[in-house]
Amino acid sequence: MHTDTERCVRAVQSKDARFDGWFFTAVLTTRIYCRPSCPVVPPKPENMVFHPSAAACQQAGFRACKRCRPDTSPGSPEWNQRADLVARAMRLIADGVVDREGVPGLAGRLGYSTRQVERQLLAELGAGPLALARAQRAQTARLLIETTTLPMAQLAFAAGFASIRTFNDTVREVFALSPSELRTRAPRRQGTSTPGALSLRLPFRTPLNPDNLFGHLAATAVPGVEEWRDGSYRRTLRLPYGHGIVALTPAPDHIACRLTLSDLRDLTVAISRCRRLLDLDADPVAIDDQLRRDPVLAPLVDKAPGRRVPRTVDEAEFAVRAVLGQQVSTAAARTHAARLVTAHGEPVDDPEGGLTHLFPAPEALAALDPESLAMPRTRRTTFATLVRRLADGELHLGVESDWPQSRAQLLALPGFGPWTADVIAMRALGDPDAFLPTDLGIRRAARELGLPSTPAALTARAASWRPWRAYAVQYLWATDSHPINFLPV
Repeated sequence: MHTDTERCVRAVQSKDARFDGWFFTAVLTTRIYCRPSCPVVPPKPENMVFHPSAAACQQAGFRACKRCRPDTSPGSPEWNQRADLVARAMRLIADGVVDREGVPGLAGRLGYSTRQVERQLLAELGAGPLALARAQRAQTARLLIETTTLPMAQLAFAAGFASIRTFNDTVREVFALSPSELRTRAPRRQGTSTPGALSLRLPFRTPLNPDNLFGHLAATAVPGVEEWRDGSYRRTLRLPYGHGIVALTPAPDHIACRLTLSDLRDLTVAISRCRRLLDLDADPVAIDDQLRRDPVLAPLVDKAPGRRVPRTVDEAEFAVRAVLGQQVSTAAARTHAARLVTAHGEPVDDPEGGLTHLFPAPEALAALDPESLAMPRTRRTTFATLVRRLADGELHLGVESDWPQSRAQLLALPGFGPWTADVIAMRALGDPDAFLPTDLGIRRAARELGLPSTPAALTARAASWRPWRAYAVQYLWATDSHPINFLPV
């Protein structure tokens, strides 16, 4: 979008928050860059240039605006609705892969050469993977500076910087303030009683309907791993350097996020996974406008706009839970999962609630005896095959997955039909166009709304909903009175 100068100027002049994260405005006279909704008086059009990323602005020598804080914009929805190389690379960078494995590790996961990855990112985003990761580290550093009392030396390494000098230089260059000045300017916050706990706000594009989002997560929560407590969805997180516990609370203009981490180096990854879990980088206006074109869906969208797709923080975990949920009720699926958690999950301490374990890793599940599972023999075979393929690396489900390829690999496994493969594609892999025409709830909703109820006919009817069929699923599900559709009380 940043190449459409006229459209970008209109968005800046109208301070349209819908475009925050889509592009950034760099002002030639002040050498600062802003989000489109910056509250200051818009500059003259001839003094504006537009960039597709904060990293590109920084590469061009601009510093972040102190008023609108463009580094805290929601992420571009482009990276969640596409499955090409650039989108997959951006999802991996947000997950901290460059900081942990370097650019060669990023390229290896994508199956391309380092040169190809760098060339495509530079062409589309105006910055290479190192610059994009650097911008993310700067954002994490600012968050830690403003929300914790950590010593700067400890904070620098927690944010992913290799040295204190690099940390100081980057913060000054990006924010035109030293780390100490940033901390002095930050609002005073009360300290937390839990060591390692951080409180922050996760922005999103409005509207956001929390009902089905938090309702689904709470209704399907696995005891010990997830819970709904005091108006918050809480769960444990398996992270690269340790583990964490997150509490996510819906608010009118943000999601309140409280993170307790065993290792602060996991902060960036934890935030990225929480944003994916709640689908916070979606563009609800574009999605709902597309779905409203269907006269059957239009009343559903108008009644409760801004529905998101409830996703996951761990793709392998969700795949296992999808198999456990085949042809059984939500309550039965929770019971099966809870037994696995108690027997094979890793214990964690939760001073603020009732969480007890991390969900078992595929390696732990691959070692158990399938005969010990209280489920039909065919499903035991499906379960054992899945966890074995996940454990030995033959099947990899992650943010970088190629959606069609992963779906084909899942369908090749014994016991995997279209429903299981598509629900994993929708909720674990993040495919916005995944569709569930065989789902009983979808077929029931289709009949009540006068849509075709057979899978083939419904799929043909849903062609006009593309590329947002996963969101159409949320609106169709919401016609039922199932607890997944209601915000818990």
